[in-house]
Amino acid sequence: MTLLQSLIECLGPSNVLTDADAQPYLTDWRRYSTGCAVAVVRPASTDEVAAVVKLCAKYRAPIVPQGGNTGQVAGATPDRSGTAVVVNMQRMNRIRDIDVDNETMTVEAGCILAAVQQAAREAGKLFPLSLGAEGSCFIGGNLATNAGGTQVLRYGNARELALGLEVVTPQGEVWHGLRGLRKDNTGYDLRDLFIGSEGTLGIITAATLKLFPLPQTQHTAFIALPDFESATLVLNRVKKAFGAALTGFEVMSEQCLSLVVKTFPEQRMPINCQRPAPEWFALLELSDSEGGEHRRDGFELVLSDAMEASEIIDAAVAASESQGAAFWHLRESITLALAAEGKCIKHDISLPTSRLADFVRDVDAMLLARYTGLRMMVFGHLGDGNLHYNMLAPATLSKARFEQLEAQAQALVHDQVVARGGSISAEQGIGQRRVEDLRRYKDPVELALMVRIKQALDPLGIMNPGKLLA
Repeated sequence: MTLLQSLIECLGPSNVLTDADAQPYLTDWRRYSTGCAVAVVRPASTDEVAAVVKLCAKYRAPIVPQGGNTGQVAGATPDRSGTAVVVNMQRMNRIRDIDVDNETMTVEAGCILAAVQQAAREAGKLFPLSLGAEGSCFIGGNLATNAGGTQVLRYGNARELALGLEVVTPQGEVWHGLRGLRKDNTGYDLRDLFIGSEGTLGIITAATLKLFPLPQTQHTAFIALPDFESATLVLNRVKKAFGAALTGFEVMSEQCLSLVVKTFPEQRMPINCQRPAPEWFALLELSDSEGGEHRRDGFELVLSDAMEASEIIDAAVAASESQGAAFWHLRESITLALAAEGKCIKHDISLPTSRLADFVRDVDAMLLARYTGLRMMVFGHLGDGNLHYNMLAPATLSKARFEQLEAQAQALVHDQVVARGGSISAEQGIGQRRVEDLRRYKDPVELALMVRIKQALDPLGIMNPGKLLA
């Protein structure tokens, strides 16, 4: 019996996709990579995932775990050999349990992030992981890549939001680690090993997540800034005034927002600044467990003080929840606008916030001096030091010339990031697209330790080969 026949016998023909039915699962979101596969399988339970993994181990077939396939680095796409099995988790989408008193919920890996957020809200709680793809990304993929998003400043990355995991190992064993404990000091922290491993050590099938009190009020402001340095000054001012109540601080270049408004004419800028337009804008949000207007008054006072200090050119404070949502919609539309515009060179970098302004100033100048026609499209999570440092290349470039430009620009950017004590991947992972960069920049001892872990847990090398460690 062949592997394909065995998979059909295990899951049924409707959940083993081949040929044209498999095609939608074989290309990454950015359409950089299209692979081939023996089949795309859709298990409905942890036992079925384990059975699939055992079959793949028997036949020495590579396994590519896949969530919502919304990643930026082709981490859930098979290679072109046609030997892999893609394990898509869409049918494992149950909310297994919500423990309101313990402030935890246990969900399967195929739950869409927005559905997890909604289930928490219906229970009177908050699950704070929030990112642009939340309507289609799966929580399993969020954990496999240690996703960040817009509220890391207060709540942390996906790793900080998970208490326990259920994982199928490369041997088809099931680790039952769904513990709702804040303290469990009984040995190695396997949970943190699997989170961020990009499916190279096992398949996350379920997770126990932290919940938080649902904010009673939120105050959102959209501000215009004279320069990037001022964004850092305002961030520090607001953090000093409000501490943990500051849940988000996003920075966006004027070029990003102009592109959003051009691409989506129904959207409007909250601030109409006179020419010349500010080069930078920021979006900040406070969340409060108490009602009333005292926090809003204090928020407006701090912004007024920043304006008097010439750190802010102008500010708009949302007068309603819907207006605040419109502010966020502008921010969340940047990635879609970039995708619609064409050839984009992307970076997902992190640096100490104290070094970001100098980095942007210096590296912008280097790139614009070297490459005529680049449009800098920089935005990101200033509060946690993560920038999506992107640029649009001239649309007239041939594919070969664009690929050459992309490689050169990325090397320049990453060299500067590492030289300043930063990381080449803040929240999107390594996938296929940054494997060579990881080898180039990672500390040799650290990289060797990662390879040893991979060899120990996956000696056959079947878990998501070609990704992360290649």
